[in-house]
Amino acid sequence: MLQGIAVSSGIGLGTVLILREHTLVFDENRQIDPEPEMSRFSRAVKVFCDNTASRMRHLQLSTSLEDSRILETHINIANDPEMTREVSGLILSGSSAETALSKVSGQYIAAFMDSHDELTRLRAEDIRDVCNAILHLLLGVEDTAIKNAPTGSILVAEELSPSAMADLDAGRIAGLVLEKGGPASHASILARTMGLPAVCGIKDATKKLSCGDFIIVDGARGEVISSPGERVIAEYRSRREAQLEERRCTERFRDRRTLSADGREYRLYCNISMPSAAAGVVESGGEGVGLFRTEYLFMNRSAPPTEDEQAEAYLQALKGAAGRQVVIRTLDIGGDKNVPCLPTQKEENPFLGLRGVRWCLQNEDIFLTQLRALLRAGAGEALRIMFPMVSTLSELRACRQLIEKAREQLINEGRPCAMSIPVGVMIETPSAALIADHLSREAAFLSIGTNDLTGYIMACDRGSPAAGGLYDPFHPAVLRVLRHIIRCGSAGGAPVSVCGETAADPRLVPLYMSYGIASFSVSAVAVPRVRKAVSLWSKAEADSLAKAVGRLGTAKEVRELLDSSQRT
Repeated sequence: MLQGIAVSSGIGLGTVLILREHTLVFDENRQIDPEPEMSRFSRAVKVFCDNTASRMRHLQLSTSLEDSRILETHINIANDPEMTREVSGLILSGSSAETALSKVSGQYIAAFMDSHDELTRLRAEDIRDVCNAILHLLLGVEDTAIKNAPTGSILVAEELSPSAMADLDAGRIAGLVLEKGGPASHASILARTMGLPAVCGIKDATKKLSCGDFIIVDGARGEVISSPGERVIAEYRSRREAQLEERRCTERFRDRRTLSADGREYRLYCNISMPSAAAGVVESGGEGVGLFRTEYLFMNRSAPPTEDEQAEAYLQALKGAAGRQVVIRTLDIGGDKNVPCLPTQKEENPFLGLRGVRWCLQNEDIFLTQLRALLRAGAGEALRIMFPMVSTLSELRACRQLIEKAREQLINEGRPCAMSIPVGVMIETPSAALIADHLSREAAFLSIGTNDLTGYIMACDRGSPAAGGLYDPFHPAVLRVLRHIIRCGSAGGAPVSVCGETAADPRLVPLYMSYGIASFSVSAVAVPRVRKAVSLWSKAEADSLAKAVGRLGTAKEVRELLDSSQRT
C-alpha cells in the first residue's frame, strides 16, 4: 500500500495509465527573422487562448462555473502585457519564440516559487502550464494520452495541470494518483468538483506503479492499494456503492433550509474567488457569499485594478447573488505573496510579517482605492466588508476610520455610495482569538479562518513535510480556541461564521453547533453535505458529543471519537 495525501474523497478501482511529460527540445541558438517569428508567437498565443476557451466550456459541463475560471486565469497570463512585452523584446533582439518564452516564463516561475505562500506558488504552476502549452504549439507536439484514456483508467502522473484536467472525461477516469500537489492545488480542486477520487504526494508513484496494474484509490484515506486480492476488491466495491448512494441522498438537501434535527436554523454561505461565481452560489443552494477573496483580482496583472474596475467586479458579485448577503474580504496579501503589481517585500519570516490589514494599513493609497470601490458598489446592496489577519483592536479601528475617510471623499465628489455597511473581522491570529470579546463589541460579525488559525495555534506550516503532521484542526487546542471565539461572539452580539476547509467537514459540524456557531461558509460543492450534516443533530446531542470531545487530550482521540459518532 502507498500512503499519500487525501485530496478528493471517493473510491476508485481501475487500471493504471501512467502519464509522462513530453521532452520539449529546441535549438536555443537558432537564427531567426524577428518579424515572422513575432507572427509565429502571436499565432501560437491566439490558438492557445482559443483552445483554452473551448476547454473552459467543456469544463463547465462537469464542474462549477467558478472552477472553470481557473482556465480563464491562463488566458490572462498568455495575454499579460508585461510578459508579452518582455518576450517580444527578446524576439526582436534575435531570440526564437521558444527561447524567449522559456526565459521570460522561467524568471516569473522562479520569483513565484520563492514564496512561502501556497497560493502564490500556484501562480508559478499556472505560468508553467501556459508556457508548456504554447511551447507544444510552437513545436507542433500534440499530447493525446488523456483524451484517449480507456474507460476505467486511473491516471498516475507527477502532476496534472488544469489544462490536462479539462481534457479528461470524468466518466472514463476512475481516479488520480499524483506525486506532487496538495488539497489546494488546482488538480485537487478540479478532482473534487468532478467527483474523482484522488491522492497526492506519493513519491515516485510513476516508478512504483506500472501501466496496466489494477489498483484501488481511497481518496478519503489517502491510500493507494496495488495488486489487491479478490476479498479486498469486493470490500472496496461495496464501500464505493455505499458512498455513491449516500451522495445521491445528500443532493436532496441542496435547496432546503439549513435546519438542525430540533428545528434550529443556521445560515449556509459559499466562498468565491471570482465575481462571476456569485451567480453559481444561488444555483448551488447557498444562501449568499460568506467570503469573496478579492486578492484574485490583483493576480497576473502588471498594474493593480483601478477603482472603477474593482467597483464593477464587486457590483457583479452583488448582482449575481440576487439580493443575498455578500461578504467581501479586503486584500489578504503580504510579504509572502509575490504579486508583481503590488509593492510587497521579501521577509525572513513572511507568515509573521506584513500580511492582511498590516500590509493594507501601510499601503493606504491601495487600501483606500479598494474601500472606495466597495462603498460605491455597496450602495443599495447587501454588502458586508471583512478585514483579514487582524491582530489588534487598534487595527480594526484604523480600518473603520479609513472607511469613513473613503465615504467622505465619495460624498464630497458627489458619487453615490453606501452610507452604512456592516464591518466584520476574520479571526486568524491567536491574538485576535484571545481578544474576541473586545472585537465582538466593535465588529458587526466575526468569521473564523480555520486554515491559518490552526497553523498559528500549532506553530506549524501545513506545507512543511517535516512538521506538517502537527497541523491538525482536530487538536484539542484548536477546538478550545474555536469554542472560545464563538462564545465571545455570541456574548458580544457579533454572530460568528466558520470558513476554511474544516467548515465543510461533517465530523466537526456538531461541535460547531454546540459551540454556538451562526453560519458556515463553504465551497459551493459542499453545500448539500453540510446541510445534511446539520440536519442529523439536535443541539442537545451536539452538546453531549462536544462534552465528550472536551475530555480528550490528543487529536487522534478526538478524530477517533468523531469518526465513530458519524451519522448518515
